[in-house]
Amino acid sequence: MRDFTLKKYRKLIQTILESGYTITTFEEFIRSNPPGKVVVLRHDVDDRPYQSLLKARFENSIGVKSTYYFRIVPESNHPEIIREIAELGHEIGYHYEDLSLANGEPDKAIELFVRNLHYFRKYYPVDTICMHGSPASVWDNRLIWQSFKYKDYGISAEPYFDIDFNNTLYLTDTGRTWNGSSVSVRDKVKSPLQKKHSVRTTQQLINRFKDQRLPNRIMITTHPQRWDDQIIPWLRELILQNIKNGIKKYLYISPPMTD
Repeated sequence: MRDFTLKKYRKLIQTILESGYTITTFEEFIRSNPPGKVVVLRHDVDDRPYQSLLKARFENSIGVKSTYYFRIVPESNHPEIIREIAELGHEIGYHYEDLSLANGEPDKAIELFVRNLHYFRKYYPVDTICMHGSPASVWDNRLIWQSFKYKDYGISAEPYFDIDFNNTLYLTDTGRTWNGSSVSVRDKVKSPLQKKHSVRTTQQLINRFKDQRLPNRIMITTHPQRWDDQIIPWLRELILQNIKNGIKKYLYISPPMTD
């Protein structure tokens, strides 16, 4: 069966709930630190935002709220989609890449950050942010916070700085697989949990949830543009991702963030 379809995604979410986990936004996770079995569900909207809307509608239909991080660039920033996802009750956050856009100049980058944060706050009272990996850029967007503090701008948390991944399993579909650290430039973390709970396919992940073989605290990150039921866009994404993965293996792959 094809992986990374919306049908498979719906099965994953339903299995998470059936396995006794609460699904929450990153914002709520930071605010309330919920007890028990918790999945923080995060979506990085890099491209094709309509696929994010399809996920958001499904999640809303079963009472799930998740976090959608939008970039400022045109391929992600579609106001009508941002507005509808917010109206469905999901968290909207800023998927920042200002240091890359500013060619590594911190003062210019923070000006862009403030302007772009203000823009997204027209649609939602943005409380959390998350870096965009910008794999084609030499700049790690997180380095802007060596010169500034995001809390000074009304931001409560950023996943790569405010989650202890030694206690929270991080699962991401970067590279169009669930164990793609070798083809991920920056979307990865350093934790003993990663190797212990490594899976490649969504079905393997589903089976891990069914078998109760995962930790109580998990963050799952998806890139909705790669989840599609239609065969032609699904194939296009498959081919493009394979090309990207090949290129990334010849680029500098940065080490994962440490706590």
